[in-house]
Amino acid sequence: MEDLDQVVVENFPRYLRIPSVHSNISYDECVGFLKNQARGLGLPISIHYFFPKKPVVIITWKGKEPHLPSIMLNGHMDAVPVFENGWTCDPFGAEMDDKGNIYARGAQDMKCVSIQYLEAIRRIKKENVTLKRTIHVSFVPDEEIGGFKDIKPFVESEAFKKLNVGFVLNEGSASLNNVLPLYYGERIRGVMLIHCPGQPGHGSLLLEHTAGEKLIKILDKFYKFREQEKKKLEEDSRVTIGDVTTVNLAVIEGGVQNNIIPPEFTLTIDCRIAITVNLKEFEETFNEWCKEAGEGVWIEYQQKESQVPATKLDEFNSYWIAFKKTADHMDVQLKPQILMAMSDSLFANALHSPITAC
Repeated sequence: MEDLDQVVVENFPRYLRIPSVHSNISYDECVGFLKNQARGLGLPISIHYFFPKKPVVIITWKGKEPHLPSIMLNGHMDAVPVFENGWTCDPFGAEMDDKGNIYARGAQDMKCVSIQYLEAIRRIKKENVTLKRTIHVSFVPDEEIGGFKDIKPFVESEAFKKLNVGFVLNEGSASLNNVLPLYYGERIRGVMLIHCPGQPGHGSLLLEHTAGEKLIKILDKFYKFREQEKKKLEEDSRVTIGDVTTVNLAVIEGGVQNNIIPPEFTLTIDCRIAITVNLKEFEETFNEWCKEAGEGVWIEYQQKESQVPATKLDEFNSYWIAFKKTADHMDVQLKPQILMAMSDSLFANALHSPITAC
């Protein structure tokens, strides 16, 4: 076990030192690293490209009964950008402190999980155990910017169908105790550009129906709604952020100089909609707000996702039963909840197939 522990503390920093951060990523080093990992585990590796320079890497451990639906352990290779002046250490140094903590961009989200997948397989193989089902460990690019050019075309491809996936385990979040969040569904993402046209003119005038007046009215609607959702969180401790709908102003565009009333302001609203919300009614509400804000206010949807059913955690889901039984055996308490953000699990669940994704 000491030798295996040493492998972990060597492999994990190697992966972290690859600067696979946005906005201009080359995944070549990640692919090379994963090829070496597959070679060390004695497992086959396949690499798929659905868009140039966007590799989807699969390491496969064949089970004793490969005809059974397989298990996919998914992780993404990319990480969010780094602002180095906010770091007290090299964000790609993967330095370890005297307590054994390793610091680097992507350590939590989510290179640690991907390394855990591989090291768990290494330990099981060392015990000369072969699992009943085939395991596929997937490494995908660009999760942090939506996954539309990698995981989405991948799960819709023939290559994915051939893997015969029955269960997908994806990223979650850390816990400081033995109560672990289990994300079995995700909120619906929407990005709206709200156009507020109005009467332009000189800044010395008091014109009617200006873009700014309409902007204030529409923002007032959104922020009153936002306060209602915040109250739901404050008034019921059982409610998590994934159970409510969040709307947040992200960008305001418009204006040419400081003494001119512009012909239009455009608001970018980031919206994460709870899975209990009726999307049609919700959209109608937004349209009504636009009418009340003033003539000509309209919504352009930059991103508009469909409702995706959550994974059912019941007695009819054999994967859930096995997962829960193992957690109970390990004295780990699972806290099922809806993920507040968006992950690659969304695309697996969207297939409307027997696949279970968590």
